Amino acid sequence: MSAIRQRAGGLPGGLGRHRDAVAAVVLLTAAAVLPLFYSSASGFIDDAITALAFVVMALGLNVVVGFAGLLDLGYVAFYAIGAYTVGWFGSSFFNALNGGQGVHIGVASGTANLPGFHLNFLLVLVLAAAFCAAGGAVIGIPTLRLRGDYIAIVTLAFGEIIRLIAVNGDEIKIGSYMLTQGRQGITPVDKPNLPLLGQFTSLDLRPWYWTVLVLVAIVLFVNFRLRDSRLGRAWIAVREDEVAAASMGVPLVRTKLLAYSTGAAFGGMAGAFLASYQNTVNADQFEFSFSIFVLAMVILGGLGSIWGVVLGAITLSFINTNLIPDELAPRARDVFGEGFDLTELSFGIFGFLLVIMMVLRPQGLLPERRRQAELTEGLATDEAVYDARA
Repeated sequence: MSAIRQRAGGLPGGLGRHRDAVAAVVLLTAAAVLPLFYSSASGFIDDAITALAFVVMALGLNVVVGFAGLLDLGYVAFYAIGAYTVGWFGSSFFNALNGGQGVHIGVASGTANLPGFHLNFLLVLVLAAAFCAAGGAVIGIPTLRLRGDYIAIVTLAFGEIIRLIAVNGDEIKIGSYMLTQGRQGITPVDKPNLPLLGQFTSLDLRPWYWTVLVLVAIVLFVNFRLRDSRLGRAWIAVREDEVAAASMGVPLVRTKLLAYSTGAAFGGMAGAFLASYQNTVNADQFEFSFSIFVLAMVILGGLGSIWGVVLGAITLSFINTNLIPDELAPRARDVFGEGFDLTELSFGIFGFLLVIMMVLRPQGLLPERRRQAELTEGLATDEAVYDARA
């Protein structure tokens, strides 16, 4: 067994888990004190909040794509469901509810007099995770007998269905209420009011930062525990060979549905947080390109690699929110003229980065040890066969 571990480039289970725990504690502690070195409304903290929310989303998608090997091109649907959960249960959207008095559960005094449905932000996060987990199970059912590209087509269709419902939801009536506000959007939505942090505002971004950092810590903990669990090993078995996994007694239906539901729940939590942070829920946010953006984070970091996905999400997020609009775009206008907008080519730049990654480092920035061993083992075998034939 030790020889197998050495060949795969891995570490004994206990040592590997201890290393991950130490790394998580050190990195999260350093991240927690980082806002103290910047002003409370710093643009860097704003970019960091968005990046950490993307980390949560990317880790959720990594469960589906990286752990279980199920290609998901409709992940934006769970962003939408999570965001609309805030719009439904954290705003005045249902303004005639309870005779115009509204329903208020666990909210601050300033919100308790507003019409509509107003739940405590923590309850909204739980609801968003539950709704998206159910949505993940729904999207998983049609894919149980599908593989490869066919799964991608089904998930792509699901994402587009949710987007079209969001856009045209103002024409869908449930009683006397619209399902969504369409392109008009739901705004404003409630800002969190949490113990120790108080009422969140747009002028002090530190509470937002620490809240999403706690979400990242929770999702990291769950990811590590799932990866090392029996369910995680079942996901890896399905990813590597579905037929062999079934023959060894892995319940494919339950295993796949749990992968979709778990990944969707993380995406819903991140979507709910972003909707509250941006103070709006707008159907134009839920484009197909967003799914590709999150998938690129997973591929860039390394499929199945938890720390790799964290690095990939932070890297692409800062490229998208800081490097391209603030650094490269002004220089591009100096070269190509004032009418040239480099931000419109953002996804072309991301595609170019992915092509470079596939050529130079297909396993990702921080690859999973098992996947790296598979790639290097294949190369070593080919070289051995070539030498033998020579």
